[in-house]
Amino acid sequence: MLKLTYTESSFYLEYLALSLEEWVKTRVILALRVGQSVCVEPSTASFLLPADLPGIEALKAEARFADREIIDVSTSDAEYVEITLRGYWLSDGYEDGDGVFVTMISDAPNSRTELFVYKLWQAAQTCASVMSE
Repeated sequence: MLKLTYTESSFYLEYLALSLEEWVKTRVILALRVGQSVCVEPSTASFLLPADLPGIEALKAEARFADREIIDVSTSDAEYVEITLRGYWLSDGYEDGDGVFVTMISDAPNSRTELFVYKLWQAAQTCASVMSE
């Protein structure tokens, strides 16, 4: 499962070895126990990765074999590719934009595609931090 956490200024991607249903159930139970509102709705999330990142072509090939309803990899421009994921947006229901997006690309335990997306995102973050120094 992939979890994208959105904040006011950025987002963070995590790979979790849990099923989507198990994670959402736990999150809803936590909200109930602490008296917090929770809203779960179908949604999409997109982010960019550098087009020249090693592994991008392999991700495109992997996405062709994965469920096209869940992941799409498309060329954004000469420098970036856009990764679009379909899943669920969890928030407190307010319009502040903070929340968590979760998706499961494959029902297979420890999906290779999910792990691959996560590793590419990590590599892109490493490249970006080196470039900014």
